[in-house]
Parts: sequence; C-alpha cells; structure tokens
Amino acid sequence: MKPPSAKHEAATPVAAILFVFLTGVLFTVLDTSAKYLVLSGMSAPFVAWARFAGHALLAVILLRGWKGPEMFRVVSLPLQVLRGLCLLGSTVCNFAALLTLQLAETSAIYFSAPMLTIALAGPLLGEWAGWRRWLAVLAGFIGVLVITRPGYGAFGIGHVFALGAVACNCFYVILTRLMSATETPASLIFYSALAPAVLMLPVVPFTISAPPSPLQGVLLLMLGLFGGLGHWFLIKAYRLATTTALAPYPYLQMVWMIAAGYLVFGQLPDRWTLAGTAIIVASGLYIIHREHRLRLKNRTSPNADTADLAGKL
Repeated sequence: MKPPSAKHEAATPVAAILFVFLTGVLFTVLDTSAKYLVLSGMSAPFVAWARFAGHALLAVILLRGWKGPEMFRVVSLPLQVLRGLCLLGSTVCNFAALLTLQLAETSAIYFSAPMLTIALAGPLLGEWAGWRRWLAVLAGFIGVLVITRPGYGAFGIGHVFALGAVACNCFYVILTRLMSATETPASLIFYSALAPAVLMLPVVPFTISAPPSPLQGVLLLMLGLFGGLGHWFLIKAYRLATTTALAPYPYLQMVWMIAAGYLVFGQLPDRWTLAGTAIIVASGLYIIHREHRLRLKNRTSPNADTADLAGKL
C-alpha cells in the first residue's frame, strides 16, 4: 500500500502540526539532557547507545509488547532495519562532524535537511511542494543561517560527516512517511531504536561510564523516553500530513533550543540569534495563517480543486 499522494496541496491538519510541535519540544529536552551528560564527563558514544537502548526498552514496557505481537509484526523487515540504520547514521555522523567543525557550522548544515527532504519527497513519494511552502522553508533556513553564521573554511572531512548526517536524517523522515501507511506505529517506534542499540553493542565495553550523580543517572534513563515519545509524535504527524506540508515546522525547534540553552547553560542569545529567530517564527506564522485560509476556502468551496485554491493563496 502506497502512502497518500500529495499531488494537490491541501491544508495541513492541526493535529499534525501539534504533533510536530511536541516532537520539537521532546527532541530539545533530549539534546539538552545529552549535552548536560556529556559535559558532566560521560562518554558521548555511551550516552548515544543508552538513548537507543532505553528507547527500545521503554517501547516494550509502555506499549506492553508482551500482550500482543503488534510491536514485533512487520510488513517489511528490511525497511525497518534500513530506517534504524538511517537514524543511527544520522547520530554517528553528527558526533563525528562535531570533532572537527564548530557547533554553528554543523547546526547550519543539519538544518538544511528540510530542503533536501522536500527535494527528495517529490520523486520518491510523489509529494510535490507548492512554491509558497518552498518559500516558507527557504525563509526558515535563512533564519537558521542568520543565527549560526557559519564560517567559510575549506571543505573537509567534518563537512562530509555533517552532510552525511543530513542525508541520513532525510531518508529516515522519508522512510517514516513511506512506512507509516503499512507498518504499525508501535513497530516503527521499536525497531528504529532496536537496530541502533544492537549495532552499537560492540563499542559499549570501550565507552561505558557511570553517571557522576543520581541526577545524571535519572537523565540517562530518561533519554529513551524523550526520544521514544518524540518519534511517536513524529510518526503520528506523518500519518496525518505529507512530508512537504510539515517541512517548515521543525524550524520552530530552534526557539526551544535557544530557551534551553539559556535556562540550562546560561547562554544568552545575541542580536543575530534574535534576528534569526524572528525570521523563523515569522515564516512559521505565515504558514499557519495560510493553512487557516486554505481550510476556510475548502469549507466554503468543497468542490473546488485544491491545487487551484493553493495557487490563489
């Protein structure tokens, strides 16, 4: 069964937007917790493994996998493994990029992912974006560039890893959309964590480190919960809306990242950060306003072609 086509651009369901919003909040908490643990002296690879292992374990517990086969039933096991590999590749490449690149550079490259996702969703999923959504995504990306202000150093291995993280993330998103029509949300949650956790087992004995305090121990255990719930909401969103329709909204996560950086690490945003955030928020508000107008048009003109409506708005 193929995912629903988006040949004609339609209004994005409010529930899908809300799920993406919750995903951004949870992923911000996840990244903030992981950074806090690494800064406290814990090994980054071990923190990453704990995140996937906890994700898989909590999926079994919260979804009560022992009561039914829904979590373990798959339509395509190779695609499940491939999706898990994409998530692992994104994480590993991101860590590798941070070894040689500044955080600003890796952030700017990573947040170009929605652009690549939109480009790939057309030929791979048949979900072609309208020009206004392209402009909204472009505006959000410009906002990210204003915030990060990446340098113009020579292209090196760090850039290769950063681009690899972007590519892996894009294919993970596209596979999530593709498989959400045939696979159960429970199996998508479980196998996306199980594959990375199993593949990373060989490095655990060489990177394992004990939490310095009970607080770090709790955060280490909670990483799987933050990641699992975040991916659950992401899957819910892609079951309700197309990849291209949701592409602009992840940029709002930058707002939560700025707030978390200030509250947890005492990092005050400068004027460039505030300017970039304003651009991101403005692009998001424009999309929300436009989606509202599309809904009103669809209600008043139920027989009109949605593509024609989209072109007028």
